[in-house]
Amino acid sequence: MAAKKTKSSATPATQALTAAGVEFEELPYEHDPRAGSYGDEAAQALGLDSQSVFKTLVVALEPGGFGVCVVPVAARADLKAAAAALGAKKAHLADPADVHRLTGYVLGGVSPLGQRTPLPTVLDESARGMERVYVSGGRRGFDVGLSPEDLARATDAVLAAVARPADRGH
Repeated sequence: MAAKKTKSSATPATQALTAAGVEFEELPYEHDPRAGSYGDEAAQALGLDSQSVFKTLVVALEPGGFGVCVVPVAARADLKAAAAALGAKKAHLADPADVHRLTGYVLGGVSPLGQRTPLPTVLDESARGMERVYVSGGRRGFDVGLSPEDLARATDAVLAAVARPADRGH
């Protein structure tokens, strides 16, 4: 059953899910502005396995354009693999000003859903087979939970191996 919307919980992400008829769970939490990692903060605050909480990274693609890479917060993005999955030669993290301009979201609240400019999206294949995944609901301190199939469908994402162990990087 779709979550009921209140004025405080409505974001472009939840509006997009509601419009698409996708069932989802709203998960607000108290955001700490001193948090070093937004994704780790969400997993810890919500008591969720960091393998099931996904971060949304906007990437600049070469030779041109932008895309979205959605990977578990417990991992880092393999930008070379993300570029290949999105049909580009190279990828690097987009400038924060571009992220805001394209998505309408601020860093730490970037959702793969309801973006101002829908971008080509790759979802890490580790989501396959999970009952539920959690992504930003469109603002800091607010995640949504939904099935990975619904997330892929709502973002028109391709699934590919784009996450690597979090020994360093993104």
